[in-house]
This record gives sequence, C-alpha cells and structure tokens, in this order.
Amino acid sequence: MSQEKLKKEIEKRRTFAIISHPDAGKTTLTEKLLLYGGAIHLAGSIKSRKTQRHAVSDWMEIEKQRGISVTSSVLQFDYEGWCINILDTPGHQDFSEDTYRTLMAVDSAVMILDVAKGVEAQTKKLFKVCRERHIPIFTFVNKLDRFGKAPLDLMAELEDVLGIRSYPMNWPVGTDGSYKGVYDRAKREVELFAADMSHGQTERVSVCGSIDDEAFMARLTEEERRTLADDIELLDAAGEDFDRGKIDRGELTPTFFGSAMTNFGVKNFLEEYLRLAPAPAPRASSDGVIEPTDERFSAFVFKIQANMNPAHRDRLAFIRIVSGAFERNMSVWHEKSGKLIKLAQPQQFLAQDRQIIDEAFPGDIVGLFDPGVFSIGDTLTDASHKFKYEDFPVFPPEKFARVSAKDTMKRKQFVKGVEQLTQEGAIQLFVQEGAGADAYIVGTVGTLQFEVLEYRLKNEYNVDIVLQMQPYEVARWLTFADGREITPATLRGADRGMFVRDRRGNPVLLVSNEWALGWIEDNNPELQMHAVPVGRKEV
Repeated sequence: MSQEKLKKEIEKRRTFAIISHPDAGKTTLTEKLLLYGGAIHLAGSIKSRKTQRHAVSDWMEIEKQRGISVTSSVLQFDYEGWCINILDTPGHQDFSEDTYRTLMAVDSAVMILDVAKGVEAQTKKLFKVCRERHIPIFTFVNKLDRFGKAPLDLMAELEDVLGIRSYPMNWPVGTDGSYKGVYDRAKREVELFAADMSHGQTERVSVCGSIDDEAFMARLTEEERRTLADDIELLDAAGEDFDRGKIDRGELTPTFFGSAMTNFGVKNFLEEYLRLAPAPAPRASSDGVIEPTDERFSAFVFKIQANMNPAHRDRLAFIRIVSGAFERNMSVWHEKSGKLIKLAQPQQFLAQDRQIIDEAFPGDIVGLFDPGVFSIGDTLTDASHKFKYEDFPVFPPEKFARVSAKDTMKRKQFVKGVEQLTQEGAIQLFVQEGAGADAYIVGTVGTLQFEVLEYRLKNEYNVDIVLQMQPYEVARWLTFADGREITPATLRGADRGMFVRDRRGNPVLLVSNEWALGWIEDNNPELQMHAVPVGRKEV
C-alpha cells in the first residue's frame, strides 16, 4: 500500500470512548450517533421494556435485563467521509477494569454529564484516567429536556471538581427544562428544533438561522432573545479562549449541550467532534514511539470476549491497530508466544452484528477469532519489526469469594468457564494453598462482578455455582528480598489471612484489613508486599 493512501485512511479515522456515571445517558447517546450516521434507522430506548427494544450497544442479555452496560461494546460506522470507531464503556464502577483497558485503545473521550447531577463520582474516576493519558476530552451535557443546573454553574463545576476549563461550542436557547435549540458560537447561528413527535426514534427536525436575522430570531420570545444575548456577551468577555493546543493536551474541554433521548443537539455535536478530534496517535513501545504512518503493521490486544455469539460459543480478541495496514489472512509476530500467527476471519462490529473484513487501518478495532492464544496486552507486529507495547496497569482486587460448581459432574464446564472469564479480565483467579486444585478464590473490584460471573456461568456454560463471600478486602503479592521461596510455613502470621497463589503460581496473601497487613509486615522484616503482581503497574 502506498504511503499516500495509508495517510489518507488514517486522517479520516476517529476512535473514541464514551464515558460517564451510570444513567447519564451514555448508551443512549451512542445509539443516537449511530442513528445520525445511518448505521441504524430506528432508535430504541434502553428503558422501553414494553416494546422489548434495547440499546444497540448492549448485546449481553444481563445488560438488557438490568438496563446497564457491563462490557465494552465496539461499534464502527461511516459518516460523511469519516470512519468512526466508538467504544461504549461500562459506567458502573465495578467494571472499571474493562473501562480502563478500553481507554488505552482510544485517541479521545466523550464525557457525558447529566444536566441535573453534574459531575458525579464515577465521572471523576474515569476523567482521572483520561487526564493521566493526556487524552483530549469532549463534554456533552445531556438531558436538556429536563430541569437541571444552569449552564454557567456546570462550567464552574467542571473547573472546580475536575480541574479542567471548558469552552462551550454551543449554548442552550430558551429556559431551563424547555430549551428550544442551541446557538453555535463559531457560526453565530441558532438551530431551533421542532417538537419531538417520535420519542427520539428518528432524527429531530430543525431549522437554522443567523443570530443577526431579526425575522428568524422573532421565533423566540423577547425574554429568550435577551437572555441569549446576555449569555453570549458574558462568554465572549469572560469565558475561555478557544485553544486547539490545550484541547489536544486534554487541558481544555469543548463543551456541547443537548439531549440524547430527544435527539436535541446530537448532530451538531457529532459534526463538531469529528472536525476537532485527533486522528489516530503514535504509541510508546519497547522500540520507541511507533507512528501510525509506519508501513509495518502493529497492534495490541485490549479486550477478550467469549460467547458474543451464543450459537457458536466463540471467543474473540479485540485489537487496536496502531500502525500499517491490516489484511485478511496476514501472518504477524505474536510477541508473547514468540511465534507467527495467521489472522483469519477478522471482523468489525455494530455491537453483536459483525462482518468479515479484508482490510483495516490505524485507529480501527478488529475482532480476531481466538483459539486461546491471546491475552490482554499482547502485542502483534510485522515479523520484520519485533517489539512490545507497554503493559496495561492492573486494578488490585478488593472483593473475594470462594467459587465452586454446584454439580460436581459439571466440573469440566465450570473450569473452562472460570478460565475463560479470567482470560477476559472479568475476574482475577486464585487457588487456595493446600486445598486442592479446585479451591478457586475469585477476586474482583466490585460485588456486581460476582453477579455477572454467576449469570454468565449459568447461561453460557450451563453451570450453577456455589458462591461464598470471603471476609478479605486486601490482597498482597509476596516476595522475599533474597528471592527464596515463600510458603505458609516460611511466613509468620499467614493464618491471619488466606494464603493463595495466582494463575502464574505467585504467592498472594489475602487479609481482612490494613491492621492485619501491618502485623504480618512487622513480623516478617524481609518480606516485600506488592499491591499488584511484580513488574506490573497499579492503576
């Protein structure tokens, strides 16, 4: 492939994640972007239980039942010459690990705020991850069809709570809870929306006009015109200046106002985002920075998902292409195994709907059939240029449970299911020392992950489980300074917790609190304790 064609394909790609606190409207906005992109023709609401329609990006049955996203969805569609890759992430804090891994695979993020609630707890955590990676952040203030905080107050909250300044790209027109449209600051144009007669299922009809057109502005009341003029004057005089450099560094967030549910301001947001968002970016590796325009192919695995298609019980590894062109059936170097692997049946997605592709480019997300060789964080490269992308940070587990199959005759299915969910990164798996190979202890970040574990083992592997919560909240990987082996016998106070080993056989101690940890540390002066496996970085 010519360098010119590769550059052209890279420039038209935008790869981003949508992040928010639960219920801020993340999945709904994702769906509406697909609606405007022509990828779907009728949008359903995640809450419309009576009609049994669910969000396009929520493919797992438990997500449809609970109305929450518990796994990242991958969606690709075209819009007026752009190729868009959206990664819709879980909003619930118990699934932070999946969200973090997703953020490693994107070039920018869209942060959704509920106009009534502003910056919420999970939003802070996800924003912190974006800030650490210097990802450009675009803010969409959602639910303008309801009463909420004043736009100026929300801007102040962004700065006070998150420490980021905002530049409103548009501004709501009308009064709180009954806004009629938005004002585009760059175009000096007002877009007024017709009444929503389809409950958000189709594109919203609107009409645009210049703010200097008196006849057009007469559609607003005198109070609405005066309020808008005062707001614009204040923003121009006291607001932030538009600074593309600060946006690219994640120091200034372009802010948009709208309602995903009623398609209010969504198209304006999509078009401005595509204009401002960065193209696929370079990545750090063991061989230095890898540019997207490097003609030698490279990618990394950021997600593994089993049983996306219940009929085939398949397992897919999702890769983010970093450089070069991907071609169907190409052979690449798999850094972890040290072998060449043929990449057959490459797929791209609209949630659970998928299609086989022949080529893909930097920024694209591709699903690969995985017979069990891939792990999260694996690097794939051209055989002529072998290196490794940086490891993903690890979340220390905080909740633990003993898990076993209720029916011992189904042990084989149970082991397979637990192993696959561990490889997905959905859980962390430990084995209790001296209690037999089946003495599984599962560690998670939050308790909701146990519910998903139980549900998936039942529905995907036909295994009912016995789940016994354990009284531990702290895990520590153990080493001795002199490198000698650690066993319960060599450790004073091991009986104050549970001695387990991780999947690689490393010794780990589970304890109930920091006080017990301190006692063991004081009584084992040569012992070294690590919050995550040695050599890995903690989130």
